[in-house]
Amino acid sequence: MTQPPPPPPQQPPQGGGFGPPQDQPPQDQPPQTPPPAAGPNLGKAPEPGYGYPQAPQAPQTPPPAAPQNPPQPPAGYGYPQGAPAPQPPQAPQTPPGYGYPGQQPGPYGQPQQAPYGQPGYGQPGFGQPGYGQQPGYGYPQQTMPHPPQAGQPGGGKKLNAQMLIIVAAVVAIALIIGGGVWYASSGKDEGKQNDTAGQSGGTGGTDDDNGGITSGKEKAPSDPSAKVLFQVPAPEVKNDSTVVVSGSWLTDKAYVKSGIARIVGYDRDKGGELWKIPLAGPVCQASRHVTDDNLTAVLYQPAMPTKADPSHGCSQIALIDLDAGKRLWTKTVKTGDQLINFDNITLSGKTVAVGSTSGGAAFDVSGKLLWSPKPGDSCYDAGYGGGDKLVAVRKCGSYDQRQLHIQTIDPKSGKVISEYKMTEGIEYASIVSTNPLVVAADVGDSAGDGSGISDFFSIDSRTGKLRTRISAPGEQFAARCEGITRVEACNLLAVGNDRLYLPTEEHDGTGKYSQTNEIVAFDLATGKQTGQRADAGDGYTISPLRMDGGNLIAYKRPPYDKGGQVVSISGTGFKETTLLQNPATDAVRDVETSMSPEYSEFLYAEGHLFMSKVYASKRSTVRDKEYLAVGFGTS
Repeated sequence: MTQPPPPPPQQPPQGGGFGPPQDQPPQDQPPQTPPPAAGPNLGKAPEPGYGYPQAPQAPQTPPPAAPQNPPQPPAGYGYPQGAPAPQPPQAPQTPPGYGYPGQQPGPYGQPQQAPYGQPGYGQPGFGQPGYGQQPGYGYPQQTMPHPPQAGQPGGGKKLNAQMLIIVAAVVAIALIIGGGVWYASSGKDEGKQNDTAGQSGGTGGTDDDNGGITSGKEKAPSDPSAKVLFQVPAPEVKNDSTVVVSGSWLTDKAYVKSGIARIVGYDRDKGGELWKIPLAGPVCQASRHVTDDNLTAVLYQPAMPTKADPSHGCSQIALIDLDAGKRLWTKTVKTGDQLINFDNITLSGKTVAVGSTSGGAAFDVSGKLLWSPKPGDSCYDAGYGGGDKLVAVRKCGSYDQRQLHIQTIDPKSGKVISEYKMTEGIEYASIVSTNPLVVAADVGDSAGDGSGISDFFSIDSRTGKLRTRISAPGEQFAARCEGITRVEACNLLAVGNDRLYLPTEEHDGTGKYSQTNEIVAFDLATGKQTGQRADAGDGYTISPLRMDGGNLIAYKRPPYDKGGQVVSISGTGFKETTLLQNPATDAVRDVETSMSPEYSEFLYAEGHLFMSKVYASKRSTVRDKEYLAVGFGTS
């Protein structure tokens, strides 16, 4: 359903809450846990390439009122259709250095805006899908696929003996040709601890590379009932356009959010502005990672777009101090006399890395250039995954013979430590996690739901060899990756404890009108399900946000008569603990459910939950208020 255009901007009401009257929302107690919903049999590992069977559903008496329809996601998520089918891979030599291709790269889609977060305090939930921006701001408008319809989980047909032999042969060949390359310089930095804060959707979460489970920092409050702390009105957009407002971070003092051509720090509890950083143009992309001293990086345009000039390109690379509220430096990179417009930005250690179809570049946080595209190079770094390690998605070959090289590289020198060559014909790949190294791809455009994921590849970052490949059919699992231009743009998933945590697609609950889902875990060493399952509860849908040590932090989107929840799920027994319970009033719930984990940024830490938009557009109605961000908190 098309959402009505937002109303003119207004000041946020004092004292939190939404709409008249401006009283504090009631402190509701957490709802009673409903009985387990009928759904997929997730306790049994699926057969290769297929999932669990759908269990019969028990009809129930319908609720008093039909649930409100959640906002429909905008069109344009995922990979372009019609990409070439994968071909048997060749074994080209890896060209030295980093640079842009000698031939014209293949087409790519509109960048999505992704979620970003502060290590130690939670990662943003997620970004909006990459639909084209309207003339006037950002990138040129493009036609993108319609959003997928959620499929029903289903089982596969039994294979006869001859087919099993064929499948076994194909798997054996894939394992032979799918090996990696281990460079002699590897091993120095491999003993580092995993990034416990995680990446997009929350990766990391263990203290070693052997899957050891550690305790989390988030503790359940004596009363998880939350109230609205503050809300930030949506910024005014002057013409019929859409402008990027991507990027949010959380420190121990501030909630930081991008606005239109600015970055603002807000008091975590009261919402007052602590500082503001003006920019010459809108933010294009923002790093989800932050250094130990709260530095992060963004890409932005050098000027505000106009009707005559709808986009000035994303050429400006800036380092931001989230504590001081200052822009420390802005850098650009040229090829010849032309500025390079970059598609993505990340941070690993003290290195800021940017990628594009013209190649990749990197700067030290001091502002020193570490590497840049090399003219004449036949391969190019399309993008990087950051965090605990730095991983490049390097593209080689022509469009119809593309091969992706997944390279773990030294963030100080750019020297390759290890490399895994993906099967030729896979056009796009996303870095889900750098430690352990997990890559997602839509092999042969087989996902069929616009999610950008048909398979996950668990790779040994020390040797570059494939550990295992996990089939994740789009009709069964709800995770998403963009991967076209932003290689870290994955959401609704998490990596920790040497496991991959995925939510299932929604299915019927125990009530006639209810929907629900689960989170299941895959072992990154074997590729098999562990048998662990976290049920959302009838009427709720559950999405991973990030790891907290060995625990999984997840958000439960509520049914029509409840408030949302944040829960912690233990990595060992999958025991669920409620950390935060939002009010169930209509006004609060309407605003909460207007920001879904699929298409907004979610951050949680220490009893604080922040949700925010990643696009702003002109409001043509005064019927409803629109918010850029909203904060919830427990006492």
